[in-house]
Amino acid sequence: MQAIPGELLTIDRRDRVNKPFNDLDLRSVAERIGDFEDVILPFSPERAMAEASHCIHCPDPAACTLACPAHNDIPSAMWLIEQGRFVEAAEIYHKTSTLPEICGRVCPHEALCQGSCVQNKKAGPVLTGELEAFVLDYEYINSHYAIPKGRPSGNRVAIIGAGPAGLACAEQLIQYGHEVTIFESKPSAGGLLVYGIPNFKLPKKVWNQKWAQFINAGVQFKPNTYIGKDESVDDLFTHGYSAVFIGVGSEIDAKMENTPGTDIPGVYEATDFLIRTNVEQSLLPANMRERIEVGKRVVVIGGGDTASDCLRTALRLGSEEVTCLYRRTEKEMPGGKKDRKLARQEGAKYKWLTQPVKFIAGPDGRLAAVECIEMRLGDPDAKGRRKPVPVPDSNFSVAADTAILALGYWPDPVLGKTTPDLETHDWGLITVKDSSTGATSRPGVFSGGDCVTGPDLVVTAMVAGRKAAAAIDKYLREKR
Repeated sequence: MQAIPGELLTIDRRDRVNKPFNDLDLRSVAERIGDFEDVILPFSPERAMAEASHCIHCPDPAACTLACPAHNDIPSAMWLIEQGRFVEAAEIYHKTSTLPEICGRVCPHEALCQGSCVQNKKAGPVLTGELEAFVLDYEYINSHYAIPKGRPSGNRVAIIGAGPAGLACAEQLIQYGHEVTIFESKPSAGGLLVYGIPNFKLPKKVWNQKWAQFINAGVQFKPNTYIGKDESVDDLFTHGYSAVFIGVGSEIDAKMENTPGTDIPGVYEATDFLIRTNVEQSLLPANMRERIEVGKRVVVIGGGDTASDCLRTALRLGSEEVTCLYRRTEKEMPGGKKDRKLARQEGAKYKWLTQPVKFIAGPDGRLAAVECIEMRLGDPDAKGRRKPVPVPDSNFSVAADTAILALGYWPDPVLGKTTPDLETHDWGLITVKDSSTGATSRPGVFSGGDCVTGPDLVVTAMVAGRKAAAAIDKYLREKR
């Protein structure tokens, strides 16, 4: 897969293995919790070249490439970066990724490409994520990238959902020559890239630059259009679309069933909290424009990346005591280690083996405390994680002005209920006949991303959208 095998024969792998590791440079904690700007200081060209020179160019296929869901040709990109050929390196990423400037920032690299780097056994890994982000930023400033447009096919495709899966599908369909219209229930495109990921992890300017590429490529956008309520999938076919891709994600907050007090003022679901505290008002749905009152003492319930985002957001809003309550131990937490490390640096605390059982209002009717019970770990569940078991008579209270429920996400069942012959399962997840194509039980309807798999990564949703686009193109050409 590597693009320059002849040149790679001359490298001294032993010298590269012995180079010292330098981790990412971050803004000071005092500075970064005072705003919502990017936490990571960008590389200079010299630093980027030096970091890329740590790559020892493992025999093909390299472990980093295999660990990347998009299978980016990372070794070739590293070689080009080492030579200062940054725009050429960016072109390598464009070949396999629709959102490289975003994946370079939000992917859990420590669990994917960077985590698989063989240099972890010695000094430290190649900083693949930051190098990806660097070359895409460099390309934006110093060159020009446009989504290639294929020869017009005469086909129109409707995409439901403007998140990573839908965007990837649209970008590929444009290159196949099909007309694309994206329908989105919110005022802005982007899905969780705009409404879920805080600015300190993904600056909105990066998203705006990416979205401009879609508009320039001719993608049509229909905001504030909730397919399944305002219109149906059948309506889209009636309007002349030859195929439909569903990429609506999995954005319904999981509930704390049978827990008293979740309706008390001061208790928020994670999506509501993140949208109303991280997105500018002009992009907010009408029912979310009232700003949230965040107290001095905040608890976040949950252990995923969303919980980390909520913890770090609360700190930036001026909260003085911010604590994560999690019913297992850190070992079982599903969220990324890097985000937890940053949250701790910024002042977040963690209370393990703790399960909230009741939210308690104060004299003013607002949240004043969370009653909890201690847990212990029992036998593994079906997924191999040890089940949390309540410790009898261990109830205690945690004072809190604000509680944020970051318990995970469920799919929106509306499309399954309003689309005849579209099979779903597990509370609304869309059933696909083949994950390599995204084909559903309904002819001409394809799907991919979190609405198929449940909550997963930006990069896996993107890959699903790209695969579905290839299948849609084949479907349309065979249909003639």
